[in-house]
Amino acid sequence: MSTLIDIIASAGLWAAVLRIATPLIFGTLGALLCERAGVLNLGIEGIMTFGAMIGWLSVYHGADLWTGLLIAAIAGGIFGLLHSALTVTLGLSQHVSGLGVTLFASSFSYYIFRLVVPVAGTPPTITPFQPIAIPGLSTLPFIGPALFTQTAPTYLAILVALVMAYLIFRTPVGLAIRMAGENPHAAEAQGLNPMKIRYGAIIAGSALMGMGGAFLTLSAFNSFFPTMVQGRGWICIALVVFSSWRPGRALFGALLFAFFDAFQLRLQTAVQGVPYQIFLMTPYILSIVALAVMSRRARVPQALMQPYRRGER
Repeated sequence: MSTLIDIIASAGLWAAVLRIATPLIFGTLGALLCERAGVLNLGIEGIMTFGAMIGWLSVYHGADLWTGLLIAAIAGGIFGLLHSALTVTLGLSQHVSGLGVTLFASSFSYYIFRLVVPVAGTPPTITPFQPIAIPGLSTLPFIGPALFTQTAPTYLAILVALVMAYLIFRTPVGLAIRMAGENPHAAEAQGLNPMKIRYGAIIAGSALMGMGGAFLTLSAFNSFFPTMVQGRGWICIALVVFSSWRPGRALFGALLFAFFDAFQLRLQTAVQGVPYQIFLMTPYILSIVALAVMSRRARVPQALMQPYRRGER
């Protein structure tokens, strides 16, 4: 019991929670924005992989870190445009299109990476974002080193969550997005164009997914390898349901999963004689339990995964 308390009382644990949660925050908010507009984007895993690769590659070839993050966002937006064309304009299956985008983006990432970096034992590295100590806050006992010595993209992810919560529920733009996902024909009756709204939401959401992937190579690590996303995209899809399509709850869900993950990593070294696979399963099992409990009360956007054709009822 004392070991568990020591782990939970460690500032390093909570600092790791924020680091682990950052790509999940970006990805979950991106998926949430798409689904609020009525489109499921299963391309997230591939988009995050490509964002990780192209962000790293840009910095490796001389771009600064913020430019690399921006390029990853643009690349994500381009894949979002492809998904929009297939699902919004052509009305194809959102499941099939999203999985196709994931396969294409993941394979394209590996192809470009191998063109630039031939098979080698150790991939080249870059200098990633460095932690920023916020003056006056980083010196606070426990809270300072835990919360206020993170890299810039982590602070940006939290800011994006707060802005999106305000945007969706407090602005006309957010109302238009919600109408496109709940009743696009009602939006059309109000003079709005649901197809343009869905396009914009998918492109912006996919850009956030690309930034989530880029965080892994530009901040969490300093190099790229094709399997580094490791299913985070699918976790983000589950977190959207856990959050009931609300950005504030999405932020909490990402932090909760990150806590489970960071906790099990420390528990592996503290508890001997237990197969490490048990610890690896723990965050996923706990997340499934939390998802099962929360999803029973979740209210799905009414037009989610329903193709919209102008003039039809």
